[in-house]
Amino acid sequence: MAKGTVLVDVDRCKGCELCTTVCPQNVLHMGRNRFNARGYRPVELVDPEGKCTGCAICALICPDVVLTVYRVDAKRAGGL
Repeated sequence: MAKGTVLVDVDRCKGCELCTTVCPQNVLHMGRNRFNARGYRPVELVDPEGKCTGCAICALICPDVVLTVYRVDAKRAGGL
């Protein structure tokens, strides 16, 4: 199974929550303890168990191109 990670451009995020509603693994959550430079609570990747598959649905729905998704095929990477 593929593993992934999501990088968030925190200062561009406007906190619209669209990405959190489409994440099939439910690993994207709105930040509660911080604000970005524009005064919004940005999205955060909360994935301690490594559930993100790098499907990139979150990046596709983001209207501000805030998310960059990386995906690694565990079989090709030596079983990561």
